[in-house]
Amino acid sequence: MNWIISLIFALFIGFVVSRLLPVRGLRNLTEPEIMTMLNNNQHDHEFIDVREGIEYRSGYIPGFKNIPLTQLSSRLHEIEKSRIVVLTCHRGMRSRQAARVLRKHGYPTLCHLETGVSGWRGLLVK
Repeated sequence: MNWIISLIFALFIGFVVSRLLPVRGLRNLTEPEIMTMLNNNQHDHEFIDVREGIEYRSGYIPGFKNIPLTQLSSRLHEIEKSRIVVLTCHRGMRSRQAARVLRKHGYPTLCHLETGVSGWRGLLVK
C-alpha cells in the first residue's frame, strides 16, 4: 500500500515540476517590450491570448487574438509558423503550456509576457 502512495506522490511531483520547468527557446518579454512591438505594428508577429473566452472578454491587451489553450491544438492553422508568436495568459503558466504545444508542432520562435495579463499596467479592452 505504501508503494502506491509513493508512486502517486512521485507522479504528482513530476507533473508539477514539468509545468514549472522553462520551455526550451521561449523568450520572456516585459510589458515595455510588448508595447513596443504592438506600437510598431509588427506584421511578422502573432499576438495570442490563450485564456478562456470569458477571461479574455473581461479585459484583454489590444492587438492580442484569443485562442484558448483548450482549443489551441485544433486551431493551429490560424497561426503562421513563419511569424514570431507572442503569447499571454493570466499569470504566465498557460502561455508556457501553449508554447510547449506550439514547439511540439514546429513553431520556431516563441515569446510570452512573463507576468501575464494580471501584471499588465497598460490599457485593457473590455
